[in-house]
Amino acid sequence: MEHAAKGLEALTKSYDPKPIEDKWYAKWIEDGIFKADPESGKPPFSIVIPPPNVTGSLHLGHALDNTLQDILCRAKRMQGFSVLWMPGTDHAGIATQNVVERALREEGSSRHELGREAFVYRVWRWKEEYGSRIIGQLKKLGASCDWDRERFTMDEGLSHAVRRVFAELYDKDLIYRGKYLINWCPRCLTALSDLEVEHRELSGKFYSVRYAFSDGDGGLTVMTTRPETILGDTAIAVHPRDEKNRHLIGRRVIVPIAGRVIPVIEDNMVDPEFGTGAVKITPAHDPNDFLVGQRHGLEAIQVIDGCGDMNENAGKYAGLGRFEARAALTEDLRAQGLLLEETERVHSVGHCYRCGTVVEPYLSEQWFVRTRPLADEGVRAVNAGEIRFIPDQWTATYHQWMENVRDWCISRQLWWGHRIPAWYCGDCGETIVSAETPCACKCGSTNLRQDEDVLDTWFSSALWPFSTMGWPDDTPELRKYYPTSVLVTAFDIIFFWVARMIMMGMEFMRQPPFRDVYIHALVRDEHGQKMSKSKGNVIDPLDIIDKFGADALRLTLAALTLQGRDIFLSEGRIEQYRFFLNKLWNASRFALMNLEDALENPESLVRDRGAALRVHDRWILARLSDVAGEMTRLIDGYFFGESAHVMYDFVWGELCDWYLELSKPALRGDEGLDRKRAAQSVLYVVFRDVLKLLHPIIPFVTEELWSAFGYGGGTIIGRGSWPDPSELYDISDAGSSKDDMDCLQAVIRAMRNLRAEIKVPPQRPVPMMSLRLKDERGNALISENRDMISLMARVESVELEKYGAPKPPRSISRLTAEWDLFLPVGDLLDVGREVARLGNELEKLVSEMGRINSKLGNKNFIERAPAEVVEKEREALAACESRRRRIEENIEGLTSN
Repeated sequence: MEHAAKGLEALTKSYDPKPIEDKWYAKWIEDGIFKADPESGKPPFSIVIPPPNVTGSLHLGHALDNTLQDILCRAKRMQGFSVLWMPGTDHAGIATQNVVERALREEGSSRHELGREAFVYRVWRWKEEYGSRIIGQLKKLGASCDWDRERFTMDEGLSHAVRRVFAELYDKDLIYRGKYLINWCPRCLTALSDLEVEHRELSGKFYSVRYAFSDGDGGLTVMTTRPETILGDTAIAVHPRDEKNRHLIGRRVIVPIAGRVIPVIEDNMVDPEFGTGAVKITPAHDPNDFLVGQRHGLEAIQVIDGCGDMNENAGKYAGLGRFEARAALTEDLRAQGLLLEETERVHSVGHCYRCGTVVEPYLSEQWFVRTRPLADEGVRAVNAGEIRFIPDQWTATYHQWMENVRDWCISRQLWWGHRIPAWYCGDCGETIVSAETPCACKCGSTNLRQDEDVLDTWFSSALWPFSTMGWPDDTPELRKYYPTSVLVTAFDIIFFWVARMIMMGMEFMRQPPFRDVYIHALVRDEHGQKMSKSKGNVIDPLDIIDKFGADALRLTLAALTLQGRDIFLSEGRIEQYRFFLNKLWNASRFALMNLEDALENPESLVRDRGAALRVHDRWILARLSDVAGEMTRLIDGYFFGESAHVMYDFVWGELCDWYLELSKPALRGDEGLDRKRAAQSVLYVVFRDVLKLLHPIIPFVTEELWSAFGYGGGTIIGRGSWPDPSELYDISDAGSSKDDMDCLQAVIRAMRNLRAEIKVPPQRPVPMMSLRLKDERGNALISENRDMISLMARVESVELEKYGAPKPPRSISRLTAEWDLFLPVGDLLDVGREVARLGNELEKLVSEMGRINSKLGNKNFIERAPAEVVEKEREALAACESRRRRIEENIEGLTSN
């Protein structure tokens, strides 16, 4: 084959990913390989990318997520599907606004100095300059998205969809505006949804404060972590069934410092076991207290403003920061004898997920989605099997959140984002909600003011599966590719994003947004620790790509992805899988070297099934058929780690370690021309299908090798169909071929083990081994393939003798149910010295077995040690027992005449 010679010249002697990866990615783009065709008659397969933030840079979570999606998309293209992988980025409201505000501060300016319109223009400029950075990084990874369809959550089409959804939900009374206690970040000056609050376990002070009864007859004690909010107390509450405190209901107490008189009420919210069982109720500064206040008609007195400072209702503390006020008020309580005790305890404190500031419960006017009706339909869809979570353990997590869902605060006090499509009439006070900008109020006034707030970023992201395909228009993309086939994402956004997409998809499309939800695990460091800059254990995927190549990173991430298990990653693991790429490269160079004089259509010999195919040829073809079927099953089932291991083991452990070694005599011409042609034909088709099967996982190196072999006259992803070897090869005798090869491999391994036991160097041939098989078919198989056994076991002569014949003197053996194998060692070593060495080893082994038996015989050890420790000792004992038997057998064999 002329092309093989040219292909070999094109391949460098050692694998170097740098000149390969950019070249092939540019070729795929040029050929339009990634473009989806909604008019295609092929079956659809579609994925929407979880849109990374425009502020983001590729991290290992992105690398894992997009590697898994790319494996699916590439495999499905090769399997004959019309694939749409929809890419895009998220405008990331708080994060992006913070980045630009930080840049303005460095310039000595601020967003307020610029004004809203100029600031938003400045953010758009930043987005155009830096927002595509992560897209370029995804391309470096090899992501095969349809980049011509790239979307942005604030592009014109998606903005129209957002306004349309908002208006329709408002018209259905599923969006409302109301005064409510929300999570507020005093640093970002915006509301946060419950999911945007990160709770951290911190050590803090618990203050026991005395509230005197208004009638002067004693008092009660309340425990609080936030004494600064005492100034906003409007009641004390106890549980109605709390026997020790029931007598307090109806009494009145004086609020310390403030001097206001408030009632003692009963409410089921109170935990009788917390503190004294009496709790202060501050409706304006605690979410549970807010609900209590609504039930009992209590006044909500706000004493902390949106900046986290005490307001005019705080009296002399007004103007102090909330934590300064806490310290000052605590001192005043102590001075008045009202602070009874301070204790340190660990408790949960909410922080802003973006800037880390302690979140303040804040009473304000906000917009909300009435989530319960939407959640009910989302729960029904999962229960009905219309949506499947993989692994299934996440189904319960989804249900738990959906069944306890609260209304979703969707307004944010930002300037960057989708501005809420609500206008207020300055003349009649009417609120107008519309997808289109209104010209006038129904009263005729044109004095309209648009709401200043923007929508939560996750609101537009919730529409992503259908808005990116052109909704609300009826587009060919929606008709072909919606619902999408699968969503691949991390568990930490099941609530932020997955559940909300389901709710919106069911409401506006009347169908789920995806059929499957594959939840992958976290990438941790090699010790199982979460990666963080503060720990110094972060692995930058871009550094890894630069050092090892994108394929090495992809293969490592895929191989370590096992359903339900976190990934423990290190550079050492990546280097290990980089060795596999070297192995594949070198094996391909070997194949190309031996295909230079092959026929132009070598696969025809395999198809014609000439007698020139030997057992190892038929075996590798049969195994290739098995592997192709297994790969299809595993990828379809989202078993990414298992699929990578199947290919790793087949290529390294079977193709390279066995088949290539066994084929060398034929390829050299030692077995004649027919055998050479047969071996060449098998090499040609096996490497072709191996490259196809590996391509979804390691696309760059497989494309380079595909080009070197000259398969198909085009790119592997453009021309290479998914392998189905059963259609090309008649492997009706596949079972017997595999059985025969299993027998040969078992004999060869046994011979290698016997050599190792007496420490014969690997390259030194042994003169003879004696083999006795029970059945005639086995004898025939060994007889026909003596040359293979001699080659692989480095044995000059394999003697076949009748089963049960006397064993050779001074030999070691391996006995099985089917055959007995003997290695005479008289000429290989000093038998006396070897027997002495084995005796010493046996003595140490017996001592070790005694130690283990003593341990396992100890009742305290068995009862108290962890089960896995006990099991490990039992396994060690079994291994020692097996080794003891082998030593005794060898001593007996060496000392027999």
